[in-house]
Formats: sequence, structure tokens, C-alpha cells
Amino acid sequence: MGISNHELHHEFPQHSDLIDRLSEQDAHFKQQLKEYAKLDKEIYALERRDVPVSDESFTRMKSERAHLKDQLYNALLKAADD
Repeated sequence: MGISNHELHHEFPQHSDLIDRLSEQDAHFKQQLKEYAKLDKEIYALERRDVPVSDESFTRMKSERAHLKDQLYNALLKAADD
């Protein structure tokens, strides 16, 4: 299984400044970003250590991360249009 970097600045480098700005100015964005980063760190740690985790649990974690990333990306697009 390949391990890749899913940190938001890495995923959307074109929005790096906007990510920083929204993190400072938008409490909801900041909270979602914090949740995303925490979940991403947990997934990364499990992948690196090759820790046995049920497929269902691991899939759920990855699905939640994808959902958060979608929400964060939509917030970035909306803020970029403003």
C-alpha cells in the first residue's frame, strides 16, 4: 500500500495563502482543518506502522477525511470567488 501526503497545503498548493488566511479568519474552516489534519495524521500513522486495523474502520476514516477535504475545498473555492 502506498503512503502519500494528504496535508491540505500539499493537496492544494495553489490555495496555500488562502488556506492560511481562512485558518486565521474563519473559525468553522479552522475547526474543519484541525479535524482533517488530526484524521490525516492518524491514517498516516496507521499506514506507516502497518498496524492491523479493520478494513471497515480504516475505510470509514479515509471516507471521513475525503468528506472533510471536499468541504474544505468548497470553502476555498467560495472564498476565492469573493
